[in-house]
Amino acid sequence: MNELKKEFVKFLLETKAVRFGEFKLKSRRISPYFINIGEIIDGKNISKLGEFYAKAIMEYNIIDKIDVLFGPSYKGIPIVISTAIALNNIFGICKRFAFNRKEIKDYGEKGIIIGEIKEGDRILLLDDVITTGETKEEILKIISSLNAKVCFIIIAVDRLEKGKTDLTAVKEFEIKYNIPVRAIVNIEDIIKIALEMNYIKEEDIEKIMNYLKEYGGKQ
Repeated sequence: MNELKKEFVKFLLETKAVRFGEFKLKSRRISPYFINIGEIIDGKNISKLGEFYAKAIMEYNIIDKIDVLFGPSYKGIPIVISTAIALNNIFGICKRFAFNRKEIKDYGEKGIIIGEIKEGDRILLLDDVITTGETKEEILKIISSLNAKVCFIIIAVDRLEKGKTDLTAVKEFEIKYNIPVRAIVNIEDIIKIALEMNYIKEEDIEKIMNYLKEYGGKQ
């Protein structure tokens, strides 16, 4: 396991962006853990978050294959802004960024997009997780309507949960849209590193493993 994964899991645990307990998901499943990037609420840590995403982009060697970073509202907005800043500050790479509004304005700066997406732009979509893929599908439609294309997706955590089939939601999404999706870490990485750091109880590990036996998907 590389150093980026270890440091990222440590960061998620320390900021409480990963919690263990009992949580109801959008899919209506009751999960023994929860990923919430919204817990990262100060300048120091949002800067760190952007650094992790920026390093992941460089590690996946896709920087020359994208024109714009895109963050779905609302949680994707701080992710995409902090990542654009980190790419510039750490690697000297300046990329445009954009995000969407939940509601279309009919005054002032009209439209659903904040930022600039040009015809033919290659988009890297940044978000926290993919649970059902529905939110990402909506974004694909918006970007397609602008004659641009999402070419790659990076998420913070792959929950490794199945979607509508026995495959994981991430794998289903990749197959359906032919778009590569990469996660900085997955739930198995989190369990392993959290155990090494004494951040997780044995009973919580057992609950997560039982949950994955029931809801885990094939990769």
